[in-house]
Amino acid sequence: MFPAMPSSDPGQLPTRTRNKVIGFAIVLAVIQYIDRVAISQAKGDIARDMSFTDAQMGAIFAAFGLSYALFEIPTGWLGDKIGARKVLVRVVLWWSFFTAATGWAWSYTSMWIMRFLFGAGEAGCFPNLTKAFSTWLPKNERTRAQSLMWMGARWGGAFTPLLVVTVMAFVSWRMAFQIFAVLGVVWAIIFWCWFRDNPRDHKGVNAAELELLKENEHNVESHGNVPWRQLVTRPSMWLLWGQYFCLSYGWYFFVTWLPDYLNTNGRPILSNQFLSWLAVQMEGTIRADLIQPVLKAVLAGVPLFFGGFGSLAAGLISSRLIARGSGVKTVRRSFGVIGFTGASGLLMLSFYIQDPLLAMLAMGMASFCNDLTMPGSWSACMDIGGKYAGTVSGSMNMMGNFGGMAGPLVVGYVLAATTLSTATGTTKNWELVFAISSVIYFLGALCWLAIDPVTPLEEESKNR
Repeated sequence: MFPAMPSSDPGQLPTRTRNKVIGFAIVLAVIQYIDRVAISQAKGDIARDMSFTDAQMGAIFAAFGLSYALFEIPTGWLGDKIGARKVLVRVVLWWSFFTAATGWAWSYTSMWIMRFLFGAGEAGCFPNLTKAFSTWLPKNERTRAQSLMWMGARWGGAFTPLLVVTVMAFVSWRMAFQIFAVLGVVWAIIFWCWFRDNPRDHKGVNAAELELLKENEHNVESHGNVPWRQLVTRPSMWLLWGQYFCLSYGWYFFVTWLPDYLNTNGRPILSNQFLSWLAVQMEGTIRADLIQPVLKAVLAGVPLFFGGFGSLAAGLISSRLIARGSGVKTVRRSFGVIGFTGASGLLMLSFYIQDPLLAMLAMGMASFCNDLTMPGSWSACMDIGGKYAGTVSGSMNMMGNFGGMAGPLVVGYVLAATTLSTATGTTKNWELVFAISSVIYFLGALCWLAIDPVTPLEEESKNR
């Protein structure tokens, strides 16, 4: 039972404490992506120092995806049961420890275990942020919040390659991971002191703001009685899971194998006139041996940078369309189909463009289309899940990250099986890698044609 809603003065303006919750989510999303993406940029140094093959690096990348997937539902369920505050602080401290521990690895097995345990911690991030949104935000503000959070996540990942190159210019890759680990610890301490699971318990929330949030009261309840049968027998849930599998399969390339692709695709980065001019301008400003790595790091960040705009655009445009009378179901389906179809075509196109800068811009637009689907997917989890939002979003992210596990693993095996070594160098079959991802993206578009992204589980169970 909840205490009676305090009466608000009709002339009282609501406080905007809920916006600080969005701010905490954006900052954590940035930190999560810095810790996650750092290994892709450090891959060359790690593989060289520890003599890892492409297949082994693919398995190490996949270790993260596997544990991230396996622990999505348990951490989401735990957030529904004991509250997002306790779970978020625990998982952030956990993954921060294993970020540092990545730099302590001494063998292939130890590195695999460190990344597996790292992923187990990161798994609890977005389901529990979504749980927090479901209690702290009115329904009409949730899609915007999801778009801002994912924009922050993508932009955090976009700048990570450049951040890693900069840090590793002064310290080893091992020390770099320990430096990145500190960020999460600082966030966890501040968040624990400020956040409360129930807006009523926060001294910064006035009666007028609580009035805006009164429809969320049932979402605050602690519970573990998830309607699993309705969840697993609902066709739309399987389609929602399927589209997120397809999304993550293609997207994980950007945060795992992309730096290696830029180094081995046979297209000299300085063949582009603008990049060549930029390299000349950088002479004397930074060390000569860092000029091309810095330029490649910037290019590696392009897909995630564009993806951030995709999330933002989807949130803003969909909110306006819905406000003008368009159906929520139609808007979310439309963004899903358009996003997946665009990502499929543009990713494949990027492979055939010979100019390195134009190719990365095309890949950036593929990522933009990829992220057009994100706010709708996560908002669907809030609307479908209601008070079970943590579990529902965890289940979707679990299935997605099985795709995130499969993608890097398949790429590693494809490259290991098709790489040719000649007197002139090594040739990797990146065309096949891109073709597989393109087809899987298109399958995601087909899923969205039949998804019901709005009907709550509880309402559907009552109608049965």
